[in-house]
Amino acid sequence: MIVDCGIYRDGHRAEGPRDFSDALAEARTAGGFVWMGLHEPSVEEFDLVSAEFGLHPLAVEDALKAHQRPKMEIYDDSLFVVLKPVVYEPRSDAVSTGEIMIFLGDSFVVTVRHGEGVGLSVVRRRLEQEPEMLGKGPTAVLYAIADSVVDHYLDVATELQTDLEELEAEVFSPERGSTRHTASGIYNFKRQITEFRRATGPLALPMSRLGGTAQSAFATAVPFVDDKARPFFRDVSDHLTRVNESVESLDRLVSDILSAHLAQTSVQQNDDMRKISAWAAMAAIPTMIAGIYGMNFEHMPELHWIWAYPAVIALMAVLEVLLYQTFKRRGWL
Repeated sequence: MIVDCGIYRDGHRAEGPRDFSDALAEARTAGGFVWMGLHEPSVEEFDLVSAEFGLHPLAVEDALKAHQRPKMEIYDDSLFVVLKPVVYEPRSDAVSTGEIMIFLGDSFVVTVRHGEGVGLSVVRRRLEQEPEMLGKGPTAVLYAIADSVVDHYLDVATELQTDLEELEAEVFSPERGSTRHTASGIYNFKRQITEFRRATGPLALPMSRLGGTAQSAFATAVPFVDDKARPFFRDVSDHLTRVNESVESLDRLVSDILSAHLAQTSVQQNDDMRKISAWAAMAAIPTMIAGIYGMNFEHMPELHWIWAYPAVIALMAVLEVLLYQTFKRRGWL
């Protein structure tokens, strides 16, 4: 579905033909660029767009199928960038990801969005209120979208940090709940971190290339992107580095919490086993004595003694008290 299609000249949106093929021709003739936004387009819709804008078939295939890693591909007639915006759902404390594919050409920007995350209409409105920035052409659109996505990463990282503190308090609380529930919560949180990392980690190299800070093999200028925009992309790259460091820290901390929880569970099990062993030892003494006197032999010591029964009961009681005091002193009970 085509969400919006606009022609921009000198930082302002201009009135133009509704047909996007005519809009592209007008933008190339009069100067400016076309920004077309699509949301989960059908094959038929995107075939028309790709044919008119001359998009590479491999990039078109990626845009239609989605489920791509963040990346940047350079083709003869366009630049293809994949971003994965992350959405935090506070009700379920879950992280979900969408996808934004950006085709950047000499006089056009085509954005394809998948998923139910935050749309690009907010970015478009903000850019339309900044004519000086929008006047930089398609590069400004790429920067604004990348900056919006990465800034939202920081918000999600903050939310996850809060969830981690709550999880840590639950694990180390004196009144801990179900061990099974706590363990499942830790594993679920680790899955959220992994999902977050899949969105942020692979994006580091494309942002470094756009910012001009990549290694020598990737340090060349990126086509269709204004070299003067490199400081802006370096700023986005710096924010992304902070996000990736936060993700690594969260992952290490949740692993430490899981190890601490398993250690606590093991200590608790050992303590329970000691208590069971102590009670079993205390039960073994009277069982042994009663078992001996329960044997059917005619000649047994004190069998016909009138005080034999109370003496045996008293002996059992004394032995039980001694065992209880011993186990209590050693912390087994």
